[in-house]
Amino acid sequence: MTQTKQKPKITVIGAGRCSDALAQQAEEVGTRIAKAGGILICGGLGGVMEAVARGAQQAGGITIGILPVYESQLANDYIDIPIPTGLGHARNAIVAASGDVVIAIGGEFGTLSELALALKLGKPVIGLKTWALPDESGIMKAQTAEEAVSMAFKVLEEKK
Repeated sequence: MTQTKQKPKITVIGAGRCSDALAQQAEEVGTRIAKAGGILICGGLGGVMEAVARGAQQAGGITIGILPVYESQLANDYIDIPIPTGLGHARNAIVAASGDVVIAIGGEFGTLSELALALKLGKPVIGLKTWALPDESGIMKAQTAEEAVSMAFKVLEEKK
C-alpha cells in the first residue's frame, strides 16, 4: 500500500465570543493557513472559530468543525466538514488531538482546557493573545497572525 502525503492539519482554538479585533486576527490566521496549504480544524461554532473558518474557506482552504452537539447544521456557515460529537465540552480533547499543531487565539476556560490537553498530548502550541501561562508551559508566543502561522508551519517542517 502506498502512503499518500497528508496536508498539514492546523487546529485553531479560541473563544466562542470575541471582539471584532480578535475576530479580524483569527480571520487572517485562517486565510494564511489556507494559502499555505493547511487544513483548518476548529470547534466549528462562533467567535474565533467562525472567524478563522471564514478566512480559511474564503481563501480556498478546507475547514473541519468538531462540534459539541449532535446537530451538524449548527456548525457555522464556513465549516466544510462538520463532525457532530454530542460530547459537549469533552469534545475539547478531540479538537486538541486532531491537529499537527495548535494555535490558540484569545479564549476563555474552554480554550484553557484545550491548551492543557494539547500540551499534555505533546502538541506544539502557539499562543496569540491567549492565556498567559508560564514560559515553561512550552507555549510559543506570537504577536501577529502572520507570525503565528509562520511559526506553525516552521514547527511542522522541523518535525519531518
